Amino acid sequence: MSFSNSTRLTLDTEPAPLLNMTICGGGRTGHLSAVLFKQRPGVRVSLLTSRRDVVARYHAAGRRMAAILPDGARHMAELDVVTTDPAESLCDADVVIVTVPAHARGSLLQRIAAHLPSGKPVFVGAIPGFCGFDWLADHTLGHLQNVVIWGMKDVAHTAFDLEPGISVRMGGAKRTLHVATHARESEASNRTLFAHLRQLYDSPVEQLHHYLEITLTPGNPIMHGSVIYGLIGPYGQWHGTPLQKPLRWWTDCPELGAYFIERCDEENQHLCKALERRLGIALSSVKPLKEEIVAAYGDQIRDHRTMLSVLRTNRAYDSIPAPLVPDTKGKGYFIDRESRAFHEDVAYGLALLVEMGRRLDLHLPHIEAIYRWNVTYMGGLRSSALDYFPRIWPA
Repeated sequence: MSFSNSTRLTLDTEPAPLLNMTICGGGRTGHLSAVLFKQRPGVRVSLLTSRRDVVARYHAAGRRMAAILPDGARHMAELDVVTTDPAESLCDADVVIVTVPAHARGSLLQRIAAHLPSGKPVFVGAIPGFCGFDWLADHTLGHLQNVVIWGMKDVAHTAFDLEPGISVRMGGAKRTLHVATHARESEASNRTLFAHLRQLYDSPVEQLHHYLEITLTPGNPIMHGSVIYGLIGPYGQWHGTPLQKPLRWWTDCPELGAYFIERCDEENQHLCKALERRLGIALSSVKPLKEEIVAAYGDQIRDHRTMLSVLRTNRAYDSIPAPLVPDTKGKGYFIDRESRAFHEDVAYGLALLVEMGRRLDLHLPHIEAIYRWNVTYMGGLRSSALDYFPRIWPA
């Protein structure tokens, strides 16, 4: 079962033990994961959210939450706990999945640290695990020796059309799930983690050799920052003027946006090569972004020829709206400066790539320019991944 850049783990035939899951985050991924996990035998699911309206609406709907499948069918679930109280949701957790945006993870981990069980291993991971979650979790939870830190490369399914506490619509599924653990974790901990994941997912799960394989696959930071830059940046069609109508992130992606995605992706590949030389590690699993998307979505993409065609014809990306706010003068729409596309993807994704390049004396001209412009557009950084990025990296 040896692969060049990953280890495929086979299905276990033993009866599934009771698994206590806590999902932290009341957004699209949190809702969808909660419903899907409740379809699995032997899984107890708690949903921890900071949103009181999610709890209230869930109970008002009769304690039933729906995941609407691509064919219109519904999975219904009665969750075991839906709460804003970390003590209630975490008291017997085996696996904790963090689904909140990267800019909210630090405060969340601080909030839950005192409530994690202490008498058994607790597997705390992020989905998706990008933006250096391993460094953040070690920074916040590293003193807890029973905590096992992990992350998933990407979400198992896209999700959209959230009705908080009531329903969420499921989009395209990844064909294979990739997971990594913090460098401090033991092989025994890794085996237990993957046994838990096999209980939760039908899709094959592969273990990556190094967490940087997740951190350096920054799909959303590169994709969102570049598309915004191509739309309204200094070379964009809508620079300095409102968009005329709502648009979808990928179906309406401009050619210039796809161009900048590819230029940033090329620079990210240069960064990977520099790190392979510096740290003596293999990062061959970090494929070019177009290749990653095609591998993840396969026949859900009608046209594989170019980055632009892959984005525009991926059924899993259909109907995902760009974050817009109306122009105060009623003349159209602007990209929402409060969107997580800025406060997560720029501040916690692109910022990390720029700083890595700086410490390696590697110039990343497109990433740097797109990062600087986006930071200016969003009104500056409130916080960033640099708050927990190890000061001695790369050691």
